[in-house]
Amino acid sequence: MNEMINTDVVRQIKKLLESSRQKIAIEVNTTLIYTYWQIGKIIVEDEAMHHGDAEYERNSLRRLSKVLTAEFGKGFSRSNLSNMCHFYLTHNSVQTVSGQLSWSHYCELLAISDEQKRNFYEKESINAHWSVRELRRQIESSLFERLLLSNDEANKEKVLSLALKGNEITKPADIIRDPYVFEFLGLAENKPFLESDLEKALIEQIEKFLLELGRGFMFVGTQQRITLGNHHYYVDLVFYNKILRSYVLIELKTTKLMPEAVGQLNMYLNYYAREVNDDDDNPPIGIILCTDKNGIDAEYALGGLSNNLFASKYVLYMPNKEQLIAEVEKVLEKWHHSES
Repeated sequence: MNEMINTDVVRQIKKLLESSRQKIAIEVNTTLIYTYWQIGKIIVEDEAMHHGDAEYERNSLRRLSKVLTAEFGKGFSRSNLSNMCHFYLTHNSVQTVSGQLSWSHYCELLAISDEQKRNFYEKESINAHWSVRELRRQIESSLFERLLLSNDEANKEKVLSLALKGNEITKPADIIRDPYVFEFLGLAENKPFLESDLEKALIEQIEKFLLELGRGFMFVGTQQRITLGNHHYYVDLVFYNKILRSYVLIELKTTKLMPEAVGQLNMYLNYYAREVNDDDDNPPIGIILCTDKNGIDAEYALGGLSNNLFASKYVLYMPNKEQLIAEVEKVLEKWHHSES
């Protein structure tokens, strides 16, 4: 006898179970995060009561760790209890804690001493749904500093905006990073390669490339043909940013920024604006990714254009974090002086 089963019933039950499991996982994670915040609060308040008792302060976490581990198992090491205290101290209310992030996310964030920077990565982790691995990579690639310096000048307002909202995307300039970091390609920095090699490597690592580009990007295609008269031209990479509702055209250069590259991409943008855009699309955005850009050359090459056209450097290695941090700290120092 043939057994019959209603596949629609199976589909509905599977959908219900998957949704329920997801809700349970979120509830469990939220409860765990809130519990760790409360534990941190209890320990911090207890240590405050014993302030000045050097022996108690020195051994309280170690002793507490032993008792809790014996009773409840893993998760209560001395370092983890210390993180819970730090967690409480960096979040003045449990309402400021997000159940959308795991404890592993928060442990990564707690390693960041600067409050504005830590707040930025917390907001972006939530906004962009970063995994712990993705969060770690963005911290290591100095995304906070790169966004601050992407317009050639960091400023107090940008620091505050990033810290309060994350990278809020409301205009084309908000999606630009400088430099872009392509360490995930594994290309040797000191060996020459063709633009086609770079393009191929980026496509092979498209998920990581999309992460580096930022929120809202969808891949459209590579070598997208444009025909003008009897001539065919090809855009290296085309994306669509659903937040800005704009096509994003990227040209890859294995040399420094050249004026002719600007003119070529500007032509592509004009074509997309007139021939490809739908009525509800915003004007397209162009990005030239090059190995270097001289400030004056870029200013004159890009100045006066009506299109949204930007030039950014890319590097094949993690940027010099200390140098980027030093540049941003100059801004923060001026800010703190002005506030005092």
